Amino acid sequence: MTGRSTPRRRATATGALVAASALLAVGLQAQVSTAAPQAKPDPGALSVKLSPSERAELLRDAEADSAATARALKLGAKEKLKVRDVVKNADGTVHTRYERTYDGLPVLGGDLVVEESPSGAIAGVTRATRAKIAVPSTDAPAARKPAKAAAEGSTAPRKVVWAAGGEPVLAWERVVGGTQEDGTPSELHVVTDAATGEKLAQWEGVHTGTGESMYSGRVPLGTSGSSGSYTMTDAGRGGHRTYDLGGGTSGTGTLFTDADDLWGTGSPSNRQTAGVDAHYGAALTWDYYKNVHGRNGIRNDGKAPYSRVHYGNAYVNAFWTDSCFCMTYGDGSGNSKPLTSIDVAAHEMTHGLTSNTAGLRYSGESGGLNEATSDIFAAAVEFRAANSADVGDYLVGEKIDIRGNGTPLRYMDKPSRDGSSKDYWYSGIGSVDVHYSSGPANHFFYLLSEGSGAKTINGVSYDSPTSDGLPVTGIGIAAAEKIWFKALVEKMTSTTNYAGARTATLSAAADLFGADSVQHKAVAHAWAAVNVGSRPGDGGGEPGGDVFENTADHAIPDPGTVESPIQVTRSGNAPSTLKVDVDIVHTYRGDLVIDLVAPDGTAYRLKNSSWDSGDGVQASYTVDASSEAASGTWKLRVQDVYRSDSGYINAWKLTF
Repeated sequence: MTGRSTPRRRATATGALVAASALLAVGLQAQVSTAAPQAKPDPGALSVKLSPSERAELLRDAEADSAATARALKLGAKEKLKVRDVVKNADGTVHTRYERTYDGLPVLGGDLVVEESPSGAIAGVTRATRAKIAVPSTDAPAARKPAKAAAEGSTAPRKVVWAAGGEPVLAWERVVGGTQEDGTPSELHVVTDAATGEKLAQWEGVHTGTGESMYSGRVPLGTSGSSGSYTMTDAGRGGHRTYDLGGGTSGTGTLFTDADDLWGTGSPSNRQTAGVDAHYGAALTWDYYKNVHGRNGIRNDGKAPYSRVHYGNAYVNAFWTDSCFCMTYGDGSGNSKPLTSIDVAAHEMTHGLTSNTAGLRYSGESGGLNEATSDIFAAAVEFRAANSADVGDYLVGEKIDIRGNGTPLRYMDKPSRDGSSKDYWYSGIGSVDVHYSSGPANHFFYLLSEGSGAKTINGVSYDSPTSDGLPVTGIGIAAAEKIWFKALVEKMTSTTNYAGARTATLSAAADLFGADSVQHKAVAHAWAAVNVGSRPGDGGGEPGGDVFENTADHAIPDPGTVESPIQVTRSGNAPSTLKVDVDIVHTYRGDLVIDLVAPDGTAYRLKNSSWDSGDGVQASYTVDASSEAASGTWKLRVQDVYRSDSGYINAWKLTF
């Protein structure tokens, strides 16, 4: 824990488990007999359910403390923090998600999550960027301002600071409306350099889904009204409403109404049928978030998005749109297969959750993780629903026959079975369409839940390979979903990539089940099996390439001492060539004394203080730690022995 702190926030009552992330998770319906026994979660690591007034109070307190928090994080004088979300754990730990501004301008890619201990001290920070935010001027040359596009839905350019691509620069962001090639509405975000006009980034704001259309049989619906006049309004689930677009492509549509509260016929020729499936899928998703994770709606504010069906003519897709806070569904090929199945509804609603939590940018590796999150929780909702007409599985779009040959749209056990998705991570995967670069994360989640090899679950056959040919033992979907959910809500940011997702899920598993737990080790094994990181060590005291890392910021008192911990889960002794990589940001590194502290308290000196006036410490050290047991908590101890200079531990790692 660090020595820096912000004004203590007022305590609030705690209650049941709460969710605060995108997407949902699945229940216990599909655990396999080979799943490892699960350790009892640490109650302190779980989120608690807050009443609207308690949550509002936490948000108000966080907003009131935002200036002090910015100072504690050593942000510049022109930088301000704006509270976006807050999650409280049962032990009193609070995770606050912030957006950042610079000189009044939004900083895209500048979001961060601050973890505070029950005492109010800052225990860790996860940043979308570690770069210092400083641009020469907020007065961009007028000649470089992009023109407003004429297409419907386009917006005037807004000046921003672009920090998601390396060195922060002054930029313009504009949203260009229109339609995508398949007829999906487009809200294309384009970021250009304010000084040069160079395009820096672009991403699609309308998140298309998987295009699955299935019927769930006779299902209960949440409706409102009385005899002779009912509407598809679910008052018990945040006021969710379902509308008929009637083949249109804009507007809200017409709210479904009925005289006898008996909706649809099970046939696509009846316009209510698509509404029934969409309304039912939204209800299942709402219930999943609330009952499994304790989240009261995707914004955790008790308010539901709405659904629109019968979009366009024979439109073979479905999508989520931030600007309307809604899910939209086409009727499929020949207008005969509405894309309103359980997993499609859950997939699209999950995009809304992601937008309101981690905000994973919809391009590059973060875009693949965004899509995978929707697939992961779509499967989870489907398992949780336990609907006999659509049993839980690890297939995406298996009911709608979107290819016309009876095959699913995507496969989580071996993503490449669809002909386009990737099974494993590789360095160029960020350039692949996000629906296909999602493959390694989908594959990871399947392996973590069910393990590798051949098996049959709910009548569906799977055979999941690994990149290194070594097996993975699953821990069950109930544990896997909680790990991904906690990682998404508390650990990920808009720019999280695959390496960052590994770090986030390992941290989440350690919080939930313990750093020595079966679940924590399984996370490392599953990521290694999709070529992200290495396998946990198998002992012996020899270097095996196992990497353990702490990327949370820890402020260094001026003067004073701070320790950053890493929990190592490796049997046997440490190697004689234990590698210690250190990344410290500081204004005068000569002030610093650095030690590696073994689990038994033995300190290994890495660096003494000196007259070196350089900035920061970015160095690798080798330590003979062969007399030490590898397993346990290792610490990087940094002491600032003189006044007048400041800094923080940016990250450090151990390689065994």
